Amino acid sequence: MRAFTIHGSQVNDSDTASLDDLRLPTHGFLWLACTRTELEQLQAPLQTTLQRLCETPLVDLHVSDLLNQHLPSRYDYTLQYDLLVFRRLTDAVEVNEAPPEKAPPPTTKRRGPPILQRIATSAIGFVVFDRVLLSVHPENCGLRDSYAQRLLTAGGNQASAALPDGRSTGARGVPSSPADLMLRIVNHMVDGFLALRRELTHQLDHWQSELLNPKTRFSNWSTLLDARRSLHLLDEVCEDQRTAIQDWIEALKHWPQTDTHLSHHERDLLQVRSRDVLEHIERVVHHVRQLEQNAETAVQIHFNAQSHRTNEIMRTLTVLTAVFLPLNLIAGIFGMNFEFIPLLHRSNGFWLAMGAMALTALALVVFFWRKRYLERSAR
Repeated sequence: MRAFTIHGSQVNDSDTASLDDLRLPTHGFLWLACTRTELEQLQAPLQTTLQRLCETPLVDLHVSDLLNQHLPSRYDYTLQYDLLVFRRLTDAVEVNEAPPEKAPPPTTKRRGPPILQRIATSAIGFVVFDRVLLSVHPENCGLRDSYAQRLLTAGGNQASAALPDGRSTGARGVPSSPADLMLRIVNHMVDGFLALRRELTHQLDHWQSELLNPKTRFSNWSTLLDARRSLHLLDEVCEDQRTAIQDWIEALKHWPQTDTHLSHHERDLLQVRSRDVLEHIERVVHHVRQLEQNAETAVQIHFNAQSHRTNEIMRTLTVLTAVFLPLNLIAGIFGMNFEFIPLLHRSNGFWLAMGAMALTALALVVFFWRKRYLERSAR
């Protein structure tokens, strides 16, 4: 477990081995970041610490939500704290959180390009008190360490930008409250989804080019279906995220105005930052749905193009058959076993018959060409 004391522009990493040593700063707040394994092992002492620091422990159902790594994004609250569970893209270094003896059987590896294998999410839980933020992360979560380093760097760089009462003036400076810190971490997680859009678009554009190219035979149908399934899963994740943030914004509007821990300016900043996070999520949702629609449209255009190509081939074969049918009729007439057939005993009969057949074929070709049966479709 990592603990950070944040006061104005000062950030101190008080990585303590005992929860009994934790104390609230005179001004500012405390950030406690732990893994699910640590929460499960230290549940009793952590509840005691929260009772001592915040005068209230966590509800048992909320503890179960924080320990559930498959829980979708959701928001809940009590009179003493707010709970937000938010799903993020899984890091490549994250491992299965279950112990070896409890680990589920290995699943089939997702097929397709590496971009599809990156569409995997894990849940992070936030408990927002008045002066304490508790975050519960997966094992080996790089987000916690990277944002902690960013926070420590911002604390060192923003010391000169602090107001006389210790509050930071910069929008990218040190957070002023646990809710502000939670929103910044959530926004950092949403940025990961925004960064994924370009790679997804590039991959789907490549598949669309193959689908619409008449000179290639597209065979990656299983991969394309996996991509559509992954996009649908990503759409569901983003929808849950949007619902959770919308519930948070509605609850934020009803926070008591007499709260001494937040000024009117800080409350307005929370509203603005919350709407900014919601706007980012809506951009991801819009882009994912557009990618789903583009993939579906490309498949439909592919099958329509294949059907059109088949119709053109059948039209050409039908025209050729229609051209040779009169010639077969003439050849069949002269092949009858009658003794007296016109032109049969003439020296130029063969050439007369061949000329008649050629004129018939030419007349039919001109007729079909005038009817535009022999034209090639424009590419």
